[in-house]
Amino acid sequence: MKQETKGNTLALLALAVSAFAIGTTEFISVGLLPLIAEDLHISITGAGLTVTLYALGVTLGAPILTSLTSTVSRKTLLLWIMLVFIAGNLLAATASGIVVLLIARVISSLAHGIFMSIGSTIAADLVPENRRASAIALMFSGLTVATVTGVPIGTYLGQQLGWRAAFFAIVAVGVVALIANLILVSSDLRKGIRTPLGTQLKLVTNGRLLLAFSITALGYGGTFVVFTYLSPLLHEITGFAEHTVALILLLYGVAIAIGNIIGGRAANRNVSKALLIMFLLQSLVLFLFMWTAPYKAAGLITIFFMGLLAFMNVPGLQIYVVQLAERFAPEAKDVASAFNIAAFNAGIAGGAFLGGIITDSIGLIHTTWVGGAMVFGAVLLTLWSRKLEKSDQTERLQPTILGGITR
Repeated sequence: MKQETKGNTLALLALAVSAFAIGTTEFISVGLLPLIAEDLHISITGAGLTVTLYALGVTLGAPILTSLTSTVSRKTLLLWIMLVFIAGNLLAATASGIVVLLIARVISSLAHGIFMSIGSTIAADLVPENRRASAIALMFSGLTVATVTGVPIGTYLGQQLGWRAAFFAIVAVGVVALIANLILVSSDLRKGIRTPLGTQLKLVTNGRLLLAFSITALGYGGTFVVFTYLSPLLHEITGFAEHTVALILLLYGVAIAIGNIIGGRAANRNVSKALLIMFLLQSLVLFLFMWTAPYKAAGLITIFFMGLLAFMNVPGLQIYVVQLAERFAPEAKDVASAFNIAAFNAGIAGGAFLGGIITDSIGLIHTTWVGGAMVFGAVLLTLWSRKLEKSDQTERLQPTILGGITR
């Protein structure tokens, strides 16, 4: 029994290493944008497409590939995911131009999308039912560690040895993850459950779930209008030297890790109220950054709070979508999270693309208030959703009250 528990813990660590590699490659472009732009002789916004198309690949890949591979052995699928991930990042490291680099980013993103969809179910299957939440948390800790250490270290490597070195380092971590999964993850995992297309359509045709997905896309994506171009903004507007950007990204990552913990606890109480407060605060901080960005001390303080709030909404958004799915499309509850992951990345793609347009048209500094306005859109949608919730509660109470009167 102890041997089995130890083996399962090691398998979870293998999944966490995979999540670390995938989390690092998702956001690594943010720190490397100026280096990629200079080396490939393209604009900053052209380099920004490495963020936009990656997120778009995850958006489309998560629900579609998860459905298409539902009958494949989970371990076999996991190994293929890491092979595709390694191939995508190796192609990125050796890309001769922006077109090849963008193709490489899309390949990597497809691996990301499907891993995020099946990783939590694999983690849950490795342990007894009463330890599933902890197992999933351990697996996702790889993403948190990636934001805190992977992205800053990758950025530092890129600045010292060239941006390609960062992708070669990610390939090396991917190889370690592949070997770990091969050796440590059991082959006896259950197969996935095929979800009929009609069931999946219920998620994207239900008004309340569409509203929740829109909240996810706007609330999460608004931050990426600014975050995608944070490196050039810090250099050109705030006046930091390029080599200090990695340290600032480390500060941002630490803030994200703290915010995740706070966000999870807040969402346990009243999820829609917690989301409303988080979005409102993040919107205000992004608006404030327009005024503090030109000043180093004030800018750093604002960036810390941006990071604190940036991913704080993630646990709440996931819980909220599952709660709504349980009410409005219970048979599609299992794939609701995959669709919400798609919404997260649709927000990243839209935010990064919008940030590029703003940078090219009116300047980097204006990404701040535009991002704030996008997050404020999520505030308004959350208010609308809460109003609908209260209306639902009133409708449910009325039959009870009337029944009591008639009796």
